[in-house]
Amino acid sequence: MEIVTKIAPICLALIMLGLGLCLKGEDFIRILKTPKDFFIGFFSQLVILPIVALCVALILNLSAPLAVGLMIIAAAPGGVTSNVLTKFADGDVALSISLTAVVSLISIISVPFVVINSAEFLGAVVPKDVSLIGIALKMALVVTVPVFIGMIIRRFAENFISSKINIINKLTSLLFVIVFVAIWIEEKDNILNYLAQAGLAVLILNVTMMLIAYFIAKKFVSGIAQQKCIALECGLQNGTLAVFVATLMFDDLAYMVPTAAYALTMYITGFIFIYILRKSNQNL
Repeated sequence: MEIVTKIAPICLALIMLGLGLCLKGEDFIRILKTPKDFFIGFFSQLVILPIVALCVALILNLSAPLAVGLMIIAAAPGGVTSNVLTKFADGDVALSISLTAVVSLISIISVPFVVINSAEFLGAVVPKDVSLIGIALKMALVVTVPVFIGMIIRRFAENFISSKINIINKLTSLLFVIVFVAIWIEEKDNILNYLAQAGLAVLILNVTMMLIAYFIAKKFVSGIAQQKCIALECGLQNGTLAVFVATLMFDDLAYMVPTAAYALTMYITGFIFIYILRKSNQNL
C-alpha cells in the first residue's frame, strides 16, 4: 500500500483545502438560525450512521477487518460530493455545507473514537502505537489545518475564489478519484475478492442509512429541501478521509476495502435516490 499511503494524505489535505475555500464564517453562524435542522442532520450522521454500520457488520457476520473498515467509512464525515449532489437534487445546499464543515472539523476526535472502540468490540487488533490523541493530531494536520487555511485565503480573495467554486469542486472530485485509482492499480490482484466480500454490506449500509435519515428528517425538519440534504449527507461519505484513517491505523488492505466499495456504491445509489425524489416531486 506504499503508493496509497503516500497519495492519500496529500489528496485529503488538498480536498479539505478546497472545502475551506468554499466556506464562509456565515456557514457556521447559519447553524444558529436553523438549529433543529442542523441537529437532526448532525445526530443522524454522527450517531445513527455508526450504529447502523455496527448492526450491519454484526448481522452479516463480517470478518473483523471488513467490519472495522465498514465502521471507518461510517464514521467519516460527508464530503464535498454531498454538497454537489444536494445542489443537483434541489436540496438545502447551505445546510449541506454547514453539516460537512462542522462534522469534518469534529471528525478529528469522532472518527478515531468510533474506530478504536468499535475495533476492540469487533475483535480487531489495534496496533499498540495507535492512540486517540495521536490519530486526532495527525488528522488535524490534514483535515482541520487545510480547512482553516482555505477559509483564510477566501477571506482575502473573496471575489476570485467565488468565481472559481465550480472548478474547485471539480478538482476535489478528481483528487477523490485519484486515490481510488491508486488503490485499484496497487492491489488489483486482491481487491475484486475483497469487494465481493464487502459489496453487500456497503450497499445495505448506504441504502438503509439514506432511507432512515430521510424519514427521520421528514418527521422533524422544516422542509423537503432539508430532507434531501440530510439523506444525501448521510449517504455520501468522505472516502479519501476514510482511506487515510485506514492506512494510518492498519497495515492490512482489508480495512480499506469497504471504503473502496462504498465509494463505488454511493454514487450509483445517490443518483438513483435523486431520480426517485425528482419523480415523486413531479407526481405531487
